[in-house]
Amino acid sequence: MGDWTGLRGDIDRSSTAERVAAALRAKILAGDIGAGRQLNEKALGEALTVSRNTLREAFRLLTHERLLVHSYSRGVFVRKPDERDVHDLITARQVIELGALHHHATADDAARQALRDADAHDLLHRRLVALTGSTRLVAESDRLLAEQRLVLRGGVPPEVHDLAALLDRADLREAERRLTGYFDLCRESGLRAVGRVD
Repeated sequence: MGDWTGLRGDIDRSSTAERVAAALRAKILAGDIGAGRQLNEKALGEALTVSRNTLREAFRLLTHERLLVHSYSRGVFVRKPDERDVHDLITARQVIELGALHHHATADDAARQALRDADAHDLLHRRLVALTGSTRLVAESDRLLAEQRLVLRGGVPPEVHDLAALLDRADLREAERRLTGYFDLCRESGLRAVGRVD
C-alpha cells in the first residue's frame, strides 16, 4: 500500500504555502512589491512566520503563474515583463476568448446568464471563457488575467460593452470585432506600461 506517514504535514505545508502565495500575489498585483524587486527569503520567512520550505513552495506557485522569476544564485524577483511578454500574453488571451465566443450558442443557460450578470472586468472575461465548459481553460484564463494585472498595473482599457447582448442576438461578427478592439487596446497599454519599467 505504501508509506503514508508525513502526508498530513505535506498537506498542511501546501495549504500554508497557498495562503502565503495569495498574500504575496495580492501585494504584487497591487503594486506594493514592484517589478524587478528581489524577495528576501529570510526577511519574508520571519515576517510571515513560515518555514523556508513553505516560502519556497509559495515562490514556486507564483513562478508558475509568471509573477515571480528565479535567477540561479541570485534569488527570486518579481517578474519584470517586457514587450515579448505583452505580445505573448495578449495573443494567448485573444485566442482563448475569441474561441470562447463561438461556444455561446451551445453553452448552458446558467453559463449564458452568468455572462449577462458579470459586473466586473475580470469576472466578465472569466465567464466568457466559462462558456466553453472547460475548467482547464478557465484556470489558464485566470492565470493570464493575473499576469496582465502585473503588466498593466491598473491601466486596464475600457471594458467591452454589450458583449453578452451581442451574443444573445447571435451577432458573433460584431462581438469578435469589439473583443479584438479591446485586445488591441490591451496590447497598446501593455507596451506603454513595460516601456516605463526600467
